[in-house]
Amino acid sequence: MKPLFLLALLSLTASAADPSKKPNYPPQPWGTWVEADFPFFSSILDARREGVGANNLTPRGIILKLDHECWACFDTDMLRVSAIWRGKGITDKALAPGSYLDAGRKTPGGQFPAPQFDGKLWLGNGLFPGWQSGGKVSTTDPREPAPSKEEVGRGPVDESIDRFQNVRLVNEGVVLEYTASGAEVREWWQASEKEGRPVVERHLSVDASTKDLLLVVGAKMNGPSQEVEAGITVTGDAELLHDDDLWIVRVPAHAKTATFCVSHCDEHEAPAIKPHAISEVAAAVRWPQEAVSKIKPSASKEAYVLDHVDLPDDNPWKRAVRLGDIQFLKDGTGVAITLDGDVWLVRGLHEMNGPVTWKRFTSGLHEPMTCAIRDEQIFVFDRNGIWKLIDTNQDGEADVHELFSNAFAQTADMREFPSTLRLAPKGEFVIAKGGQEATTIGKHNGSVLRVSADGKKSTVLGYGFRQPSIGVNIKTGLVTSSDQEGQYIPSTPLHIVKDHQFYGFLSDKLPKEQYPAPIAEPLTWMPHAVNSSAMSQVWLFDAKMGPLNDQMVQICFNKPELLRVILNERGKRTQAAVVSITDEFDFPPLNGSVNPVDGQLYLAGFQVIGWGNTLDTLAGLCRVRYTGAPSLLPREIVPMDKGVLLRFDVALDPKKAADPASYSLGTWGYKRAHTYGSAQYKADGSTGIDWLTPSGAYVSQDGKSVFVGVPGMKTEMQLRVGWSISSAEGAAMAQNAYTTPYDLVSFDAKAEGFGEITVDLTPRAAAAQAKGPVTIEEGLRLSQMLGCVACHSVKDQDLFKIGPKWNKLFGAKRDYVDEKKKKGSVVVDDAYIRESILQPSAKRHADFAKSEYAMPSYAGVVTDSQLESLVLYIKSLK
Repeated sequence: MKPLFLLALLSLTASAADPSKKPNYPPQPWGTWVEADFPFFSSILDARREGVGANNLTPRGIILKLDHECWACFDTDMLRVSAIWRGKGITDKALAPGSYLDAGRKTPGGQFPAPQFDGKLWLGNGLFPGWQSGGKVSTTDPREPAPSKEEVGRGPVDESIDRFQNVRLVNEGVVLEYTASGAEVREWWQASEKEGRPVVERHLSVDASTKDLLLVVGAKMNGPSQEVEAGITVTGDAELLHDDDLWIVRVPAHAKTATFCVSHCDEHEAPAIKPHAISEVAAAVRWPQEAVSKIKPSASKEAYVLDHVDLPDDNPWKRAVRLGDIQFLKDGTGVAITLDGDVWLVRGLHEMNGPVTWKRFTSGLHEPMTCAIRDEQIFVFDRNGIWKLIDTNQDGEADVHELFSNAFAQTADMREFPSTLRLAPKGEFVIAKGGQEATTIGKHNGSVLRVSADGKKSTVLGYGFRQPSIGVNIKTGLVTSSDQEGQYIPSTPLHIVKDHQFYGFLSDKLPKEQYPAPIAEPLTWMPHAVNSSAMSQVWLFDAKMGPLNDQMVQICFNKPELLRVILNERGKRTQAAVVSITDEFDFPPLNGSVNPVDGQLYLAGFQVIGWGNTLDTLAGLCRVRYTGAPSLLPREIVPMDKGVLLRFDVALDPKKAADPASYSLGTWGYKRAHTYGSAQYKADGSTGIDWLTPSGAYVSQDGKSVFVGVPGMKTEMQLRVGWSISSAEGAAMAQNAYTTPYDLVSFDAKAEGFGEITVDLTPRAAAAQAKGPVTIEEGLRLSQMLGCVACHSVKDQDLFKIGPKWNKLFGAKRDYVDEKKKKGSVVVDDAYIRESILQPSAKRHADFAKSEYAMPSYAGVVTDSQLESLVLYIKSLK
């Protein structure tokens, strides 16, 4: 439980400094990101710089790993082969591969740099459908443009043209399955050696078609005059057409299956190769071993504790296990998703100490962060779309990746994260997509969408999010979403998402602060110090978690924490309050769910490179376990016209509960702007908090509730309610709750169980704030409590932080840029540190002057003694 203290706000910091100044972190003990024995992986591929085909960028690409150092990229939106090359593979300019062995490397926003092929290009293609019908190929993109006309990530072409279906793992690699103008197509690739030179073979099988079909193999020209060094030969039931610009294969209308082979090489004449029968045999088991780990139960006696689950870091494949989510099958098997494209089946989690067994289920996905279960089937959301993973031969590994839905757009922007996938009533899904756009404005960046039960249609529920993470009430269909504090998001909100509403975030490519629609107000705001990087919400249905059963919880990433969300539907609109359940995490959580076997909540997470976090742990998994001890959390928090109603599940010490000095309340507001976050503002517009002094406190007749009388209650953007009381059994109860009171309902003492009382609203003199200790230890505590260490390094081996270092800061020379953009330098002393906390924009670190992040003022937020403790702590960091 948190003690009662002043909690501050807002986002400290600045963005990535010069990459050359990045700390040199120890190498990670993993193998290569691209596994030697897996036949494909998913990636963006940027081939634009080679000049082959206009705008040859593939936001959704399946990279086929062939023999003889040959590679091919298949665009699942356009059903085109965007590139064939020979070499080392692709460059690691993306989130997962770039941070795999270098945990400190930040992934920049935008689409530059993006992964490129690493080798010699054999073939490229234009940005138009790879399969067409009729007598002539159209070289225009038939898809509806994005808001930025130049954006190529527009989603799939219409299903009447092409539709990608499956990646099928067979005994000879992978088979790609899709429809082209209604005809079922299957294709299998291999690289062979003919007469001492490598040849890429593309074997195709096309079901009956009443139309002539045209397959665009690639472009003949590299730029305006340079011919591509490639040879193309076609054998079987198809022919290579003459065209000055493109290699085009014609498949005549046919009543039975047509088979043919297209062979490629890096010379002008490719060998003729007989079509190969495409395998129907599912791939053999690839990962027969299981990894084993343990569970370390918490020894705490609190009602809600965290049990640590060891990750299988010592696995036979030297594979990193950076978990983004865990969901459960009915038998308690956990389905765990990793950023690096793997899916693990995890068994034994319901046992107190384990053992836990980890079985690899599949790989090759495109930076997935989340999954969902429907009818015991596994669905994973990655940058390609929503995949349904199928184990056709029941050998414990997926052999079919069915592209259940890509009925929404995906750009190549590195921060258009596939953040959350959740099941909704009637078999539908809801997804949330990252919204920061540094290059173009896409169709669905920063949106929450509903996907139909058949996967064919998506509908935008809400837009204008910076980085949404969602929860769905499977019983009512209620969709909620948090967002991350930042530009246009003054502090962390928790929203209800519905009715295609706008939620306040604008791309920096748009005119500043010119909003397209009224901005939806959140259920509640949450201060920076509580939750500056909010993640998903989980409904604890079918749980065995005592008073939290059937309730919503909010996961916090920055300063990891789990919050209880207490909904308040007494007024004209739904409101909410949040209060901490536990902050004892040793890793940054992202997503999770209830295990149906033991009814406990399991959370998984990893360090998202570029997001600040107070911990240095790369990844983790834990069980939030209800011990059966009395819960000291409030179950209801209601701001009312005469004060605040607090209800608990335990009887309270009547003396402490009835003392108005046991309660502390404060209000403040935020200002939305294009800059990063917001300071806290008093009603008069100055920075700080308006303190409210309780006039009285009244205990209910059953002893489990208290009404805190507060003169002058008003609707506010943020209300903090703090209490320091005890249970009737003597257990300390010290907490803070945060809410946004939009509507103050009337307090009826008798109806609320307080009997015939009159609330005294006579103003009571506020007790002077006691001066706190001024020590290094207090400064350390404050830096952790306020979330400062999420953004500032305090030791040399910290993971990447998004703000200037604190270690070795005192006495060092600091180059800065002031508010008038004038440059200067200063030797860091006590006065500079104080100024940086109270007026952070006065002298911004030169390396961070143009950053996307900015630290707000803490003037009026921290007390004088707290400020001095922070200065002492920063000075102590050597």
